[in-house]
Amino acid sequence: MNDASRPDAQAPPTPVIFEDVLAAAHAIAPHAHRTPVMTSRTLNALTGATVLCKCECFQRVGAFKFRGACNALSRYDRSGGGVITYSSGNHAQAIALAASIHRIPAVIVMPTNAPAVKLAATRGYLAGAPAGSEVVLYDPATEVREEVGAQIAAARGLTIVPPYDHPHVIAGQGTVALELFESHGPLDALYVCT
Repeated sequence: MNDASRPDAQAPPTPVIFEDVLAAAHAIAPHAHRTPVMTSRTLNALTGATVLCKCECFQRVGAFKFRGACNALSRYDRSGGGVITYSSGNHAQAIALAASIHRIPAVIVMPTNAPAVKLAATRGYLAGAPAGSEVVLYDPATEVREEVGAQIAAARGLTIVPPYDHPHVIAGQGTVALELFESHGPLDALYVCT
């Protein structure tokens, strides 16, 4: 990936710190749902502990990915040409919705074998985004999504917002744990299923 398309051009220094997560919580508050926490008698009995489940299936786009995408786009330098990402589903939808909310042009690189429901949802969310927003399909059998994204980013002057490994995305997704700590206090352990 060349320097012009590096995702860290507008990102805080890594690693992500607690203050970054607090800032992300503030940035996404007007747009993200505060999701419920539930427990299961069966899981509690099996583990001998109280197991809390943060229900991100109730988040916008049905996944925690919206938190990271919304935070990343809330910090986007609007003098740029827009953003680009690559994903087969949840992050694609999340960037598309965040682009519509923040009025930022977005290109979403998705594989030709992406689930039809994910592709349709991504296109639906992009319908509210500015001109130039689109889904670009690639063949996962012959192409590498990161390379396709980097080529388009370089050609169009777009900023890459990857589905992971980006400080603003990580900080936004960290708000899941922040809400859990705020609602249920200190925890003995935290397990994250992805």
